[in-house]
Amino acid sequence: MSAKKIVITGGPGTGKTSIINALLKRNITCLEEISRQVTIDAQKKGIEQLFLTEPLLFSDMLLEGRQKQYHEAKTYDVPYLFLDRGIPDVVAYLDFLKTDYPNRFVSACEAHTYDLIFILKPWKEIYMSDNERYEDFDQAIEIHQCLMNTYSKYGYQLHDVPFESVEKRTDFILNIVENI
Repeated sequence: MSAKKIVITGGPGTGKTSIINALLKRNITCLEEISRQVTIDAQKKGIEQLFLTEPLLFSDMLLEGRQKQYHEAKTYDVPYLFLDRGIPDVVAYLDFLKTDYPNRFVSACEAHTYDLIFILKPWKEIYMSDNERYEDFDQAIEIHQCLMNTYSKYGYQLHDVPFESVEKRTDFILNIVENI
């Protein structure tokens, strides 16, 4: 039996990582975000923001990593697992930058489908920038819209996660997952 693949997505600084960490503490299988590592690796090579300087190269690296995660998810013998972002996130961020991209990005979104998508709205009270996050809060709102448009374009129903504590947000997500 293949695990149901459940994506937690949202713009920068919306609490995705906190929820993933809360799920991990509950011994729920999660595959963590890979874009931070790609950014950190580029910074070690002297490129401050690879996504901004070479968005297609950065996105190709993310696409490859997220496709690997997608296939890795099939190997778990659990009823479901969570992914911190999905393949459509790559397209949404390219759309945010208004960057043209090859059809392989669209094909990847069509070929790799997820079972459930949770989206976190921008939340000013918890938003913080850091060394890997270049976006300001207004840009986070734009990215949220691009994510909603992209996931909807590929036929996904998006489940909005309410503004609550990490524990309540995690409970909200698990309640939906356990009732599908």
